[in-house]
Amino acid sequence: MNQYGVAAKNLQNSGKLRHYGFLLLPGYSLIAFSSAIEALRMANWVSGQELYNCTVISPDGELVASSCGVDVRADCMLEDIPELDSLIVCGASPVARTGNESVIFWLRQLQNRRMDIGGIGTGSYLLACAGLLDGHRATIHWWDLNSLRDEFPNVLVSSQLFEIDGDRFTCGGGTAAMDMMLFLIGRHHGLEIASSISEQFVCERIRLPEHPQRIPLEARIGTSNSKLIEAVTLMEANIDEPLTTDDLAFHVGVSRRHLERLFKKHLQSVPSKYYLQMRLEKARQQLHQTDVPVAEVARNCGFATASHFSTTYRNHYGVTPRQERGTKQSDLARDAY
Repeated sequence: MNQYGVAAKNLQNSGKLRHYGFLLLPGYSLIAFSSAIEALRMANWVSGQELYNCTVISPDGELVASSCGVDVRADCMLEDIPELDSLIVCGASPVARTGNESVIFWLRQLQNRRMDIGGIGTGSYLLACAGLLDGHRATIHWWDLNSLRDEFPNVLVSSQLFEIDGDRFTCGGGTAAMDMMLFLIGRHHGLEIASSISEQFVCERIRLPEHPQRIPLEARIGTSNSKLIEAVTLMEANIDEPLTTDDLAFHVGVSRRHLERLFKKHLQSVPSKYYLQMRLEKARQQLHQTDVPVAEVARNCGFATASHFSTTYRNHYGVTPRQERGTKQSDLARDAY
């Protein structure tokens, strides 16, 4: 057996035509959608058979604009979907917490239907809202992982590239959608077809579920210096209770002055400034993705008082935390219409 759980020489399901539906919601990620649907199209091409057909669905059956503004015409609306083997929900990027109440209600009705149901990117959030991921392993784009864990304790949230758990499947979005679909195609029809599709798309390899979503830290900060990586890792692990530069230097095992030289050389910053920016970015994420009170966001990101947080945030971003959240909520309200 190969990693797809299917012997390449014994394809039990190779003759079955599978019908996928893609539910696109306004602001969906075009790269995630195209990565998934193109994998199915290419499976037909490389096999010389019609292994898959696809239906594009929108809430009202009309054009749907992606996050980059490209419109895709739907084949049907929610009430008119044909019989499907699998439904994939392509959610807004970034996640939309309002404006999808009717879609969530419709998704709840699918609970007992014999259909595989998946989410791409923030589609996982809508499935969780509908209760369709309760008791299942699931993932979402790394930016939204913490909020998914906090809001839906009955979902077994992981940070893997994608998750396939029974008749539920989810991925982190972006090109991870292609990895997930290649994995599913491999399960259905064998490693040879999945590998051929990967070659057609000039993909070096098919990533497996256990691959992490985020680029390794050394690639993100652009250096392999072990002491610097250790220091930044400590910062990321101590957002709510920030360590002093002296503490960081002690735990890393270098002098304060040497640590400052490493930050200056590789990150063009000093530890305190780099750490502050990291905490402010985390705060901005919470303001955009949660309804946590501003004072609690301040505490979560290591600020002793809300007033200090507000002043520091305004100096960095040009708006106060409340203005940041107000702007985001206005955008969401506008997008709901």
